[in-house]
This record gives sequence, structure tokens and C-alpha cells, in this order.
Amino acid sequence: MSTLALALIAVLGFLWICLLSRKKSVGGNYVKMDKKTVPDGAKLVTYQWNLPYSSSEIIRRLELLDEEDVVGCGGFGTVYRMVMDDGTSFAVKRIDLSRQSRDRTMEKELEFLGSIRHINLVTLRGYCRLLPAAKLLVYDFVELGSLDCYLHGDGQEDQPLNWNARMKIALGSARGLAYLHHDCSPGIVHRDIKASNILLDRSLEPRVSDFGLAKLLVDNAAAHVTTVVAGTFGYLAPEYLQNGHATEKSDVYSFGVLLLELVTGKRPTDSCFIKKGLNIVGWLNTLTGEHRLEDIVDERCGDVEVEAVEAILDIAAMCTDADPAQRPSMSAVLKMLEEEILSPCMSELCYEQHLEL
Repeated sequence: MSTLALALIAVLGFLWICLLSRKKSVGGNYVKMDKKTVPDGAKLVTYQWNLPYSSSEIIRRLELLDEEDVVGCGGFGTVYRMVMDDGTSFAVKRIDLSRQSRDRTMEKELEFLGSIRHINLVTLRGYCRLLPAAKLLVYDFVELGSLDCYLHGDGQEDQPLNWNARMKIALGSARGLAYLHHDCSPGIVHRDIKASNILLDRSLEPRVSDFGLAKLLVDNAAAHVTTVVAGTFGYLAPEYLQNGHATEKSDVYSFGVLLLELVTGKRPTDSCFIKKGLNIVGWLNTLTGEHRLEDIVDERCGDVEVEAVEAILDIAAMCTDADPAQRPSMSAVLKMLEEEILSPCMSELCYEQHLEL
């Protein structure tokens, strides 16, 4: 074998090793973790914590949380707003994990989740166990709250969600979900993509929340059951409802429903089509078949070109195909959205950057 051939093999081998090492790093090898146990038995584990707070100060603030600090309740627990002395806010989720023997498994999973960082994902900052049995997850606080409240509540009074804002939210959410599927090792199936799990910052940049919690809490709480459904009615893929097996393609279906929610301004369980025995996907198919585009788009979107709406509805239709094998991957969905929403140059640049992550 020639010297040139040997050199080429060596270079390719080196590049392959570098690629594997980089992929594994997303799984937690680079996470900066700090574990502290204070005299009263409370335990605090922090990830990527670069803020000037002592462990005792954080735990003291956590112990002071009460009903006045509650900002929401979900399937995985109550959410509080914790404000530090300097005014910085964090979101704290109190979770219920009754089996003490699973603490070690839980902490290992949380270490992995705490290593994940992406502009469109809510960052897990730490985990705290307070006596006797309280378990708390500490996240970055996202100012405007959930897309569900903003889209269907009073949030639009200050900053209405026009078409461009909604497409920004769709694109950012797709980036976050594609990162979970394709750039984490192992990949993460969210299992509960919905508007209330998309949080918005003050610039309306979306951040996907609660990723990894379904696997962590539902599977651990019912380890003997292999078909536990975790999710929200209206967003769930039909095959997931039938067999309880969550896959990336069931996440894609839920994302397609989210796209329809952004376009229509209607919840997946809106009474206008539920009373007709339809879900939002069936309702949309009926209206598009009758060419009633004007009845589909939320009037609060403002003036929108017909071609732009049709393109997004086509993507949503692919995502919500009844056959999971026919649905695109989230990386493909992301590329299609970038091509439709961004300028051609920006679309190509964003796709190349995604591949390089």
C-alpha cells in the first residue's frame, strides 16, 4: 500500500474519531456539575451554573417558595417563580417521584438533560432534593410564558402574533426539536409537544420545555409498563394512542398539529370542530378540500400571501400523515420551513449551520 494511501486512511480515521467524540459530548461529557449537601440533608446539584449564588442561598430561596409563587401547573408538576436577591428569576418545577430507589437513575438522567444547551431549548440549571421528599428542578425563567397562554389568552394585547411572529415561533420550535432528535446522543423523543410546552422570551424567540421529563417520570413511575402514553389529547399521533410507543415520528405529528394551531389560532380541541366529530387535522382537510382558505387562517395573522399559507399547510399535512413512515424527519421539516420562511441565502446558511452542530 502506498504512503499516500496510508496517510489518507490515517486522516479519515482521525476525522471519524473526532466526529464520534463531538457527538458524545452532547450527552454530558462537557457538563459542569456541582453537587452540594447542606447540614439539614438537602441536596443541590447544579449544571452549567455560572451565576454568583451560593448553594445555601439557592436552597434558602427554594425552601421559601409557596403558593403565591406558583406560575403554572402541568402534567409533571407545579411550576414556581423563584426570584433571587439581585432580581434574577428562575422557574422551579416541583416533581413527584415516589420511589426513593430511583433517585440515582433520575439524577443520571438529569445530568444528561442538564448538559444540553440550545437557544431554542429551556436550560435545566439544577436539581434539588429537600427533606422530607420534595424534588425540584431549576430552569431558566422565560419571560412571556407559554405559547398557549399567549396565543389563546391576553398576551397578544402588548405584542400581537402576526404571521411573521408565528413563523418565527414555528421555525425556532422546529430547530429545538430537531436538535433533540438529531444532535443529542442518545436522541431525545419529547413525547409531549404542545403549545403550553413552547415558552416565549421577550423577543418572541421560542424555547421548547419539558424535554426528557416524560421518559424520566412516566417510564420510571411505571417501569413495568412498556406502553405508557404521555402527552396531551389533540396533539398525539394516532399510532401512539394505539400502541403507546413514542417515536421521533410521533413528535413530528405533534409538531404538525402545533403548526396548524399557529395558522388557525385554534386549539386542537376547539369546540368548533370537536362537536363535528373531527380533530384539527380532519377539520383542516375538510376546509382545504372545499378551498376555504379564508376560514382557516386566524384573522389576527394580518395580511398573508396565499402561497405562504399553502406552503405551511403542506408541511403540516406531511407532518400529520396517518402513516408515520410517510412523515418527514424533523431535520427535513426544519429545512422545508427555512426554505419557505427565510430568504434563499439565509435558508442555505441555516441548514449548513444545523448540519455542523
